[in-house]
Amino acid sequence: MGVPQFLHALDNDPLMTFGTLEFDAKKNEWVMKGDQAAVMAAKRMFPGAKGRGKTVRWPRSKRTDGDLNWFMMRYPLEIKAKTQSIWENAVEKAREHTIKRLTVIKNPVQLQPEPSIFNGELRTFQQEGAGFLINSAPTLLADDMGLGKTVQALAWVAHLGRYPGIIIVPTSVQRQWEQQIKRFIQPIATEGSLLPEMNVHIIKGLKPYKLPQAHFYIIHYGLLRAWGRQLAEMELQFAVFDEAQELRHSGTEKYSNASILAQSIADGNVIALSGTPIYNTGSEMWNIMNILDFQCLGDFESFSKEWCAGYGEKIVKDPEALGSYLRREGLMLRRSKTEVLSELPSKHRVVQAIDSDDISSGSMGEIMDMIADYDAAQGFERGRLKTEIGRRLRQETGRAKAPYVAEFAKMLLDAGEAIILYGYHHGVYDIWRQKLKQYNPVFITGEETSSEKERSKEAFIRGKTNLIIISLRAAAGIDGLQHRANVTLFGELDWSPGIHSQCEDRVHRMGQEASVLIYYLVSSGGSDEQMLEALGLKTAQIKGIMGEQGETEDERMLDQTQIGEHLDQIIERLKR
Repeated sequence: MGVPQFLHALDNDPLMTFGTLEFDAKKNEWVMKGDQAAVMAAKRMFPGAKGRGKTVRWPRSKRTDGDLNWFMMRYPLEIKAKTQSIWENAVEKAREHTIKRLTVIKNPVQLQPEPSIFNGELRTFQQEGAGFLINSAPTLLADDMGLGKTVQALAWVAHLGRYPGIIIVPTSVQRQWEQQIKRFIQPIATEGSLLPEMNVHIIKGLKPYKLPQAHFYIIHYGLLRAWGRQLAEMELQFAVFDEAQELRHSGTEKYSNASILAQSIADGNVIALSGTPIYNTGSEMWNIMNILDFQCLGDFESFSKEWCAGYGEKIVKDPEALGSYLRREGLMLRRSKTEVLSELPSKHRVVQAIDSDDISSGSMGEIMDMIADYDAAQGFERGRLKTEIGRRLRQETGRAKAPYVAEFAKMLLDAGEAIILYGYHHGVYDIWRQKLKQYNPVFITGEETSSEKERSKEAFIRGKTNLIIISLRAAAGIDGLQHRANVTLFGELDWSPGIHSQCEDRVHRMGQEASVLIYYLVSSGGSDEQMLEALGLKTAQIKGIMGEQGETEDERMLDQTQIGEHLDQIIERLKR
């Protein structure tokens, strides 16, 4: 493939120049001084550009360096002597990056690291994923859950062969990452000796301490606010943000320190992993991409104006167009299970209506009192009350239908099924614990320690119980359930379709051998109907940006038929 025109060599003797170009190594920024019109054009063109008068500066990156070459075709600049070699190296890297990116889009590169550095055999689509990461970082690997994003990331790290690096994860999967690193990454020679295994250190506590030498550091998101700046000074060679939906909200210390850390990583070797980067609205994608490649989608005000309905808006007008842009620019790779795993059994959903008790008169009275206060309130207090009304109604809905959810679960358990039951409120778990105690349920709800969660998971996987109850918000990163169960029940709902996708795909992933059945147990009244309606809009945002199609009417009818057949089998078992 030839060099694109915008990356051709510049005219060494232009008719005129519009200013000077220097490189600020301390801040890793280009600094342009000169003609006011050219400076204004640079401010419009380069993400993160800032400055006043006839000076403008912006962060250097492989993507924007190519644009700078293009810019200087229109506005030739005098490159200062000390900057000349830096510029030549930068534009050459930009050419390599652009050619590789365009090549990978047309003909995906397959990367299988050498056995001497990587102890694993990748599937073809995983080799292409690792090849994409090598040629596109900083970028987001947004493969469907269950397609092995962790192993693709480790193949990328092994091929880089540069240490140390940092893995940022949710609390629940720190040990899982440690195990995977030691499983897949081969020991490496250090100062003439061969280490017995990759050295991994899990960072603990909010009080920073002197870190021991290690190849991999693992930290959970909750500690970034205390450790971010110290880690940014360590000259780390790579960073992996696992379950990157944790960064979908900006404006927090965690987010700010994640940004500082990402920008400090050598050569932009930063990747994010998430099968569900969007939980609610498409604007969450801006927050995540802004960590990976600062202002690659412009500043948020410009993004909301151009991609959403207007300044400050969060719903993307054309999700398909945004998703297409991200993929075309090498900012995201997304493959679904149906694309790459033809042998994976199907997944079927059904919204199952169940009975529920009336919400208690006392609780309903309190809710009505809050509604009266809401009608009379203004400003912040009105917003707070609205949120509290929704929270309380959701909680009481969960409690009112909890006994009937338990009865539905009993029907499946009595027929010998192993099931996963998802909920949200601890008061609901208490009802299920009492109603289903004869089935010896185990729990992962947020109240357990990391070791207790691991014991619950292992007890279910090893067949010591047929019932595991998991919090909707605790499902991310849990692996192994697919080897034990193919039936999932949602006893409560979440406002986010991304949460449901995370939960569903704990069983619909590589290793599953049976058709997966997902029951959404909903009652009339309460909050269920409103939540289902809201989920429809949010799902459209996710599917559009991620490049997926919604279910057709024929597919929904097929789901209902297969669900009916499954229930027939259950009934026959119970008769016997």
